[in-house]
Amino acid sequence: MTAPHPSRPTESAMRRALRRARDGVALDVTEAAVLLQARGDDLKDLSASAARVRDAGLEAAGRPGVLTFSKKVFIPLTRLCRDTCHYCTFVTVPGKLRREGHGMFMSPDEILDVAREGAALGCKEALFTLGDKPEDRWPEAREWLDAHGYDDTLAYVRAMAIRVLEETGLLPHLNPGVMSWSDLQRLKPVAPSLGMMLETTATRLWSEKGGPHYGSPDKEPAVRLRVLEDAGRSNVPFTSGILIGIGESYEERADSLFQLRRVQRAYHGLQEIIVQNFRAKPDTAMRAMPDAELEELAACIAVARHLLGPEARIQAPPNLVDREYALIIGAGIDDWGGVSPLTPDHVNPERPWPHIDELAARTAESGFTLRERLTIYPEFLQRGEPWLDPRLLPHVRALADPETGLARPDARPEGLPWQEPDEGFTASGRTDLHTAIDTEGRTSDRRGDFDAVYGDWAALREQAAPGMVPQRIDTDVRQALAVAADDPTRLTDDEALALLHADGPALDAVCRVADDIRKSAVGEDVTYIVTRNINFTNVCYTGCRFCAFAQRRTDADAYTLSLDQVADRAQQAWDVGAVEVCMQGGIHPDLPGTAYFDIARAVKERVPGMHVHAFSPMEVVNGAARTGLSVREWLTAAKEAGLDTIPGTAAEILDDEVRWVLTKGKLPAADWIDVVTTAHELGIRSSSTMMYGHVDQPRHWLGHFRTLASIQQRTGGFTEFVTLPFIHTNAPVYLAGIARPGPTARDNRAVTAMARILLHPYIPNIQTSWVKLGAEGAAEMLRSGANDLGGTLMEETISRMAGSRYGSYRSIRDLEAIAEAAGRPHHPRTTTYGEVPAERVTAARASDGHLPDLLPVLD
Repeated sequence: MTAPHPSRPTESAMRRALRRARDGVALDVTEAAVLLQARGDDLKDLSASAARVRDAGLEAAGRPGVLTFSKKVFIPLTRLCRDTCHYCTFVTVPGKLRREGHGMFMSPDEILDVAREGAALGCKEALFTLGDKPEDRWPEAREWLDAHGYDDTLAYVRAMAIRVLEETGLLPHLNPGVMSWSDLQRLKPVAPSLGMMLETTATRLWSEKGGPHYGSPDKEPAVRLRVLEDAGRSNVPFTSGILIGIGESYEERADSLFQLRRVQRAYHGLQEIIVQNFRAKPDTAMRAMPDAELEELAACIAVARHLLGPEARIQAPPNLVDREYALIIGAGIDDWGGVSPLTPDHVNPERPWPHIDELAARTAESGFTLRERLTIYPEFLQRGEPWLDPRLLPHVRALADPETGLARPDARPEGLPWQEPDEGFTASGRTDLHTAIDTEGRTSDRRGDFDAVYGDWAALREQAAPGMVPQRIDTDVRQALAVAADDPTRLTDDEALALLHADGPALDAVCRVADDIRKSAVGEDVTYIVTRNINFTNVCYTGCRFCAFAQRRTDADAYTLSLDQVADRAQQAWDVGAVEVCMQGGIHPDLPGTAYFDIARAVKERVPGMHVHAFSPMEVVNGAARTGLSVREWLTAAKEAGLDTIPGTAAEILDDEVRWVLTKGKLPAADWIDVVTTAHELGIRSSSTMMYGHVDQPRHWLGHFRTLASIQQRTGGFTEFVTLPFIHTNAPVYLAGIARPGPTARDNRAVTAMARILLHPYIPNIQTSWVKLGAEGAAEMLRSGANDLGGTLMEETISRMAGSRYGSYRSIRDLEAIAEAAGRPHHPRTTTYGEVPAERVTAARASDGHLPDLLPVLD
């Protein structure tokens, strides 16, 4: 497939585009496409302005006149792949590997031999390159992985990265192809950087027969862009780039660069952009395709520089430029990529690497000094948390110049242990915050890295706008009410939406229907639980934009509890009649994946009878990623350590349109669903939740309810549904002017009532939140379909940090008074809505109302 034949741009169009580039004016796609065709004197003009942008960026970075490279070894872990790119000679088939005497994968000994030789030569990077998910296509790959004890290719990649770190000290850079969000969580702890080329956003090159990516599921542009976004959300220093000359038009090439710019502006995670020129290879379907010319490459580099700006690190592979180093440097690169003194370029084996001394000399001819860097760029080292996993810090620091962040020229890699930091469970910070939040308040209304940790607020505002547009609802509310009263399971989406939008007398009618359903489903009694919240740390870098609880470790309000402090809190709760502790915390980078087991075990050892309701799906995924276990294996181990049930928090809205506005790095909806369904299959029940009233609309609530009902029909594992009104006061997404100031009273009634209606008969218990609504608001929800008030809590930090005004504790008598205000009887319950033992009831009533005298628990 060849590119559409464009007409050459007019001289006036070229002059105008060149002038705008020189003047630093923002370029659009059409102008960028014009400049991509600059040749001769026009290219010199374009390159000169691009070079000025590059030079300004190097000056700002503190390394003027310096071009960088990485001294690496190339580790082709496997040459099998499920894709069939028509220009690729790297990929092969099992039969050919056998004939050549190779295994389906490099063995550990082969990998370590290459890494050790590289370390001896002063290399500092181990570039892992491999085909995408070969086990999905080749039975031989699946058999090899099974025989060697690996669930999938990425499990082997992770294991080998750890061995390279521990036995050689080389820093892995992983290029395993398309990765899911959860794959990125698995690999981030074992590699300072990861990468995947975008290549092109020209969908037709993938979807149309004859295209270079036809028949290659991992080359769909939308899929690859999702990987770049997920990497940014996950704070992974990431390498990407484009491949030019494979049949794309200039407009499509320009669009690829604009998409890279969009991702970078949103997440600031692309540490380098590679601009690579296509080189035809024999024995491929595209062997007759002409190579991308070097002036074409130079023009693309210059346009990339103008679009991506001075802060971008732009790279061209030096073995593909036919020794035209000056042309490429002049176009605006600042990096030559990885160069190996040991291994060939296995993707372009016909193109040997230049000798490093020669590359330095040719770079010097253009007036630049060549300096070695690490696989993670200095800017990301300087950012610190959360861009580099603490387990990798010793390996990186051993090789990095502390002043520049570049490689130390005299450093020689040596193997170091890959292990959890020693100080994971040391009590620190404002450990009395759970009580002081009600007396002294917050130190500040926002964390210290407010402008950086959440991504680009302007880009986010644009992203949020479409989802916040209200829908026009024309469905007859009276007809929808009749269906809801007769059989709620027959409600169509249009009818459900009409009821979710109801107001005034119509909303009153919806609430009456919901309350009637509540009576028939669970009776009149309002339930509550004597429980204690234990938020064991608020140090977190996930970047949830609705969360005011999360702090940097250096922030004044940050804290982490020790295991003894967690156990002390559980003991106190038991002494005053609690039947449950609910434990959740921030995603602290220093806490090992096994920390959750230690927390559950500490509580069970101190108070064997206490029900441990702990660890949101986000914490489960974090624990699994850090330990290298599957979600199922991790949950099994957690259950053995004492975990009884999990909270269904971290759901927010199970619609990624809304989710990626609310949070930068939290798990996608599909992963939340996977965690809770896996837990249910293992006999670990959970609650379910929805946070609403921010950047959402009723259509999102409906989708969320439908998803929960579907899960419950399959697993039966949800104990309840909990409504969580958004607390806006200190929420970053509100402070940035994007979210609305929480739900209205109408919204609260509609959500509670429709939760009862739409989740009937699958989830019988609907809980309202006194923490977020107060006593009067909670009583109103009890008249609108709710039957549960949640817990006494004893301490509550998350909603209070966000700005809730309703305190951290309600006595049993307080909760019973709320039920009585709604005209309802009441009784205590267990986590799973069972009967509370008489001894617990007696202990709770004896201590009721005296809990503040017991707090805080401090060393």
